[in-house]
Amino acid sequence: MNRRDFLSLSAAAAFAPSKRRTNFLVILADDMGFSDAGCYGGDIDTPNLDRLASSGLRFTQGYSTARCGPSRSCLLTGQYAQQTACDVMTPGNIPAWTRYAPQHLRPLGYRAYHSGKWHIRFRPLATAGFHHSYTLQNELNHFDPKRRLLDDQLMPQPKPEDGYYSTIAIADYAVRFLEDHQKNYSSDPFYFYLAFTSPHFPLHALQQDIDRYKDRFAEGWDATRQRHHQRMKQMGLINCGLAPLEPGIWPPWNTKPEDQLTGYGPGEVHNAIPWSSLTREQKEFQRTKMAIHAAMITRMDTEIGRVVDQVKRMNAFDDTLILFLSDNGASAEIMIRGDGHDRSAPPGSGRTHLCLGPGWSSASNSPFRLHKSWVHEGGIASPWIAHWPRGISEKGKLRHNPCHFIDVVPTMIDIAGGNPASVMPDGAPPLTGRSFAPDFKRDRSTSRDFLYFHHNRNRAIRQGDWKLVAAGANGPWELYNLATDRCEQSNLAAADPQRVQSMAARWQAAEDSFVKTRESAPPTQEQPIRRN
Repeated sequence: MNRRDFLSLSAAAAFAPSKRRTNFLVILADDMGFSDAGCYGGDIDTPNLDRLASSGLRFTQGYSTARCGPSRSCLLTGQYAQQTACDVMTPGNIPAWTRYAPQHLRPLGYRAYHSGKWHIRFRPLATAGFHHSYTLQNELNHFDPKRRLLDDQLMPQPKPEDGYYSTIAIADYAVRFLEDHQKNYSSDPFYFYLAFTSPHFPLHALQQDIDRYKDRFAEGWDATRQRHHQRMKQMGLINCGLAPLEPGIWPPWNTKPEDQLTGYGPGEVHNAIPWSSLTREQKEFQRTKMAIHAAMITRMDTEIGRVVDQVKRMNAFDDTLILFLSDNGASAEIMIRGDGHDRSAPPGSGRTHLCLGPGWSSASNSPFRLHKSWVHEGGIASPWIAHWPRGISEKGKLRHNPCHFIDVVPTMIDIAGGNPASVMPDGAPPLTGRSFAPDFKRDRSTSRDFLYFHHNRNRAIRQGDWKLVAAGANGPWELYNLATDRCEQSNLAAADPQRVQSMAARWQAAEDSFVKTRESAPPTQEQPIRRN
């Protein structure tokens, strides 16, 4: 796509001009499943997200990259992670032409703020162009993070008596930055990137939030999956069946089952097996884990409400486009990292390190297949809420047009009336993403040649309703028609080898092009942020 095509369906033409500029609040959850939130058919209390959805739009085919780092890269640059390698998980040289969202929006008069998880190699202010940032570099303890930055400067660790909890702190700094904006820069529009660390492992939550879900998930993941599936069909979010559990699949880096028994005890379950086959002890342990996962999401929803209330106090709510997304599907990972796991400590407290695991991950990703890191639908399908009172008139509607994290930056530039080419140096490729702003007015208003996925040697390409996907470096290509089979149950590869060959060649061409463009460009001279 060339630069001229980028604004072919410009929001500048789609939306009547206003004296008030549009603000952007991009909210990102971490490892939240497609069907966790109530407005996406889930059992978790998310009243603030539900309100945004009921007076905004829900996209049914929004995509991440299947993993936290690459998703953040796409969300901040408008390019695939393989084009920029700017996140901590994608290898390669970072091209000097890489530009971030603030660098596109600041020339248009925007102030730019960030609070939360980062996972980009460089500093938010010095490199990415934010005006203020509260940065979490290590999310391995929600009560006691080891590395935090305030405006690129290292902060002291919180003290136990401070009562620190990352989700609340992230919202605290968001409110603080917005209050300062209102006091000193009220005439300028703002872009805010609000990146929560919840519900990423370790499963840490406030006890009062856990108590809310004490008995919520006693029926187990089989009943939960069925309930999600039925609700989602009634809501019009899906039109496919429920993918069966796949007990033979879990992240290859997971702790071995025999080591899990040593670390977690006999309540841990390594596989996504039928709930009825679990022992009483396993059922109790597993329902507790899901209660903590749910508590983390509900607390995040509460803190989102606080930030939205601040936007309202600024009289900016009607003019603010709020996007809510998740960086990948729920996680099947089971491992002990960071500060370790104390089996004697209350579950969900700071001395524990529990993970959701493949059983509940399968429920959170209902009705789709697989989990975080895979590029089957369960790994890449993201809840995607868009709320903008002045720009969205069809309240509570669905949008079925596929969109990707690479589209967020182009959409903001489009609505702000900018031109991405104006801040890109000579020789830089155009932004790969496309503006989905026209979809606010009418569904399926935008089109594209393909969507590309590649993470952990898992590969996929989507062209129209057709998806070609493979698990692992040696996994065979699988072909699905997502119009009728988004749960990826009927593999048509053998029946349509010509389509497989054509789509595989298109995927390889994109892969080669991205790598060639990146590696042939002069590397950035910025000093990377120190990793733990």
